[in-house]
Amino acid sequence: MANPDAGNVLSGGMEFVRAKLDFEQVLRHYGVEVKRKGKQHHGFCPLPDHNGKKNSASFSANLEKGIFQCFGCGAKGNVLEFAALMEKADPKDGAALHKVAAELQKQFCPELSHVSTEAKAPVKKPEKTEPKGELPVVVNAPLDFELKGLDAKHPYLLNRGFSQETIDHFGLGFCSRGFLKDRVAISLHDHDGKLVGYTGRVVDDAAITEDNPRYRFPGARERDGKIFEFRKTLFLYNGFRIKAPADDLIVVEGFTGVWWLNQNGLPSVVATMGADCSEKQAELIVSLVKPDGRIWILSDGDKAGDRHAQTLLFLISPHHFVRWVKLDEDKQPMELSAEQLKNCFTT
Repeated sequence: MANPDAGNVLSGGMEFVRAKLDFEQVLRHYGVEVKRKGKQHHGFCPLPDHNGKKNSASFSANLEKGIFQCFGCGAKGNVLEFAALMEKADPKDGAALHKVAAELQKQFCPELSHVSTEAKAPVKKPEKTEPKGELPVVVNAPLDFELKGLDAKHPYLLNRGFSQETIDHFGLGFCSRGFLKDRVAISLHDHDGKLVGYTGRVVDDAAITEDNPRYRFPGARERDGKIFEFRKTLFLYNGFRIKAPADDLIVVEGFTGVWWLNQNGLPSVVATMGADCSEKQAELIVSLVKPDGRIWILSDGDKAGDRHAQTLLFLISPHHFVRWVKLDEDKQPMELSAEQLKNCFTT
């Protein structure tokens, strides 16, 4: 499926062609019945290698931006990568992508015949050392250890307004060594409450770079003849604490939203741990609410937050009552007071 880094093999010419392509025309070219709602198309996944549910409208395309994502099989990318997948070509292969771009250029952008789509040889990056061989894969295995010596009184937590009770409730603390060195360690529990990993949040946003992301999640590792993988898309943060279906469930993007709402008297809150929501997470969200209950989306007031809310509406609204509490631009849940939060969830 499409690799989010596949764009690295695009030459300047291919980038130019990609920008000129009309994604709706390309979809129709491959036999897709476009169901436009604003700038979005939703429908069944047309990719020949789709390995998700066949009868689920899991495919979404932003016709304006020329990008797509399938929440069933996980494929995502731009219009050229979509075409490459439809042609059963590897989007990471520069030569293959050039060939696809050239064909689309001739068909849809003949006026760009002077533009070369020839891909330059990509600079090879050092290969990552990954486990080799056909080893069995274990996903989200329970950890056989817990992090000790975390600093639960670190200024990052206290200065953001979190009470010591909230910090202790969620087991938060600054880590001074190991994989999460110089980060706030956040324990991750699966749907059954088993500790399956830790993520670490940087304490200085100015230090965030491509190589030093805001959150660091566990990677794959080989141990005892097995490959151990971590997948956050298979559970919800704080979901295990919802012991019985709730009358009202609030869904936020990130960890801090969960902490803040819980501290302000709203414990029935879960996070997808990012702007994306998988089909599995959507199923869990529905399962945590009574049949006549309500699901409230409280995403950040930015483009990522809009994408988060739209994805949840797409996946959940066919099955359950759901309402999007839209925040003002650049607002986050933890900027709301207890009274403002209370007003958000009244009908």
